Amino acid sequence: MCARSEECTRFIADRMLGTLTRRLRLMGYDTISANALSPGNPREDSVILSIAQTQGRILLTRDAELARRAGAQGIYIGSEDPAAQVHQLTDMGLIVPSLRFDRCSICNTPLRPARQREIESAAYAPADRRSLTFFWCPTCRRLYWEGSHTRRMRKDLIGDQD
Repeated sequence: MCARSEECTRFIADRMLGTLTRRLRLMGYDTISANALSPGNPREDSVILSIAQTQGRILLTRDAELARRAGAQGIYIGSEDPAAQVHQLTDMGLIVPSLRFDRCSICNTPLRPARQREIESAAYAPADRRSLTFFWCPTCRRLYWEGSHTRRMRKDLIGDQD
């Protein structure tokens, strides 16, 4: 049994949905991207379908034919606008948009609390670190935190006006 719906709902997205993929990861959804596959494979659609089926992932695609082939497991994403894409999945009841720091937006690895040396080694970390909580991606070695940029991210990600 899953503790949260984000832990249960898993996605695979085609190459045309890179921004949506990053946004889903920021919302805590396990989302793999076809961009991680070797480029130029003429059977890529079949590989994506197989991954969706064997891993129990929902296939997100801008390709209507691929969505049709996936059947009930596929979703055709109608808009090119990332905000509209998030709204489509929200309206379908597949996601609950909220900014989380559970997954790396780049590689999809679950984040963990950052160690002091990891924070100090990140040149882009804020100088004033009081009352900030930091998270670390052990795979791509990226540091995350809720700072002043979070308001803009929430607005861009889910339309919050906080």
